Amino acid sequence: MANQEDLLKKVVAHAKEYGFVFPSSEIYDGLGAVYDYGQYGSELKNNIKSFWWKAMVQMHENIVGIDASIFMHPTTWKASGHVDAFNDPLVDNKDSKKRYRADVLVEDHIAKLEGKLNKEVEKARKRFGDSFDEAQFRDTNGRVLQYQQKINDINDRLKAAMDNGQLADLKQLIEDLEIVCPISGSKNWTDVRQFNLMFSTELGSVADGANTIYLRPETAQGIFVNFLNVQKTGRMKIPFGIAQIGKAFRNEIIARQFIFRMREFEQMEMQFFVKPGDEMEWYEYWKEKRMNWHNALGLGEDNYRFYDHLNLAHYANAACDIQFNFPMGFKELEGIHSRTDFDLKAHEKYSGKKLQFFDPQENQSYVPYVVETSIGLDRTFLAVMSAAYQQETLEDGSERVVLKIPAALAPVKVAVLPLVKKDGLPEKAREILDDLKFDYNCQYDEKDAIGRRYRRQDAIGTPYCVTIDHESLQDNTVTLRDRDSTKQERLHIQDLKKRIETLVSVNTLLTKL
Repeated sequence: MANQEDLLKKVVAHAKEYGFVFPSSEIYDGLGAVYDYGQYGSELKNNIKSFWWKAMVQMHENIVGIDASIFMHPTTWKASGHVDAFNDPLVDNKDSKKRYRADVLVEDHIAKLEGKLNKEVEKARKRFGDSFDEAQFRDTNGRVLQYQQKINDINDRLKAAMDNGQLADLKQLIEDLEIVCPISGSKNWTDVRQFNLMFSTELGSVADGANTIYLRPETAQGIFVNFLNVQKTGRMKIPFGIAQIGKAFRNEIIARQFIFRMREFEQMEMQFFVKPGDEMEWYEYWKEKRMNWHNALGLGEDNYRFYDHLNLAHYANAACDIQFNFPMGFKELEGIHSRTDFDLKAHEKYSGKKLQFFDPQENQSYVPYVVETSIGLDRTFLAVMSAAYQQETLEDGSERVVLKIPAALAPVKVAVLPLVKKDGLPEKAREILDDLKFDYNCQYDEKDAIGRRYRRQDAIGTPYCVTIDHESLQDNTVTLRDRDSTKQERLHIQDLKKRIETLVSVNTLLTKL
């Protein structure tokens, strides 16, 4: 775990040093849990968005995209349940004066028990070697069963307390588990109370007469209130989806772990409208589709897993997360939820307008059910950076820090490097750059020795470097260097663009889906 925490520190430092992510308003000592994306970070972010949008909208005839406003009529959030139910259970430690989410304290305790359980499994695996039967060991080993029973009991109590809103039961659970504050080490807790996560502001020029409105805590409601607009203008037939990428805002009690949990973040969501009764079939379909999307990135299939929700949201009849193995362990990256007809029916009730689909085959109108896929853009960014960051010792004994970002997502696709700053090599390099820059984000660099320039490009994740040398002036050939293998190939300038296209195009990812 220490190595993993160390990795997060290294990623944070690298992201700042090389222009990926900066603390927001840093000259004023920053603002808690708010970050700015730098010159390379914004490029990587846009490339992730593009891959998601193309995979979701461009590759599906029955999915279209919208861009709804951040401000919405305040009744929207009454209908969605956010005004009354968008709360986290809050608890303070009286000694450290630190504030925590009560359910997260319990979940962290469960994670420690799971760690102990897994340690028993690993010890047995080493002892028995190839003959080890993990499933049988988990089902029969006394100590493992004991840990599992504890975990199940705590989960049951947590679920009951959360589902019923019993804050006293949640505090009792914290006390029974003897959970201590990570800062003070004491068990001196306040009562648990609810904390609404929405940011409110006022609409209008005069505060006295202004309406209280909210910064949206999710992007989904913009899709639901536009359901009929899109369905009618796009002549959409069930099943169909509406996709959106946009900012959302949550006044998190504890925002931490770099860009993993922020107060201002970006979501990539798709709401898929289906016939009631078909939702579980589509739920399974989108689980598979979304996992394929993640695996296409090549960050390692072992780094992903499904996690079924124990505590279902008030609107869901099935829900799971795709978790990624972040430096902080396996955490939620994407949620896939069967939302039933809760949202559209709630908006019907509060607006007094019908939000139904007329099915000509059934000759009847109905409120569709919804299957949602919702992925955090910032978390995907962190997943890519964490998996890509590597420290290597090369064959010649030299060391490098390299970001092995999937080529299609890399901020800079090609670096064009003249071997020396004379003899017409810069001019030739500029010619090549001027040709490539119409299709790719390229970089030109003529400062320092070629090896040092390669290191700079490795550090920002540039997958290919084109080097122009004296031979290039005679036979129109250049060297193409691969970031990951450091291997080089010689090819003709006229073949360069086509070769790069096959290596860095987003189509290399889309064809895997």
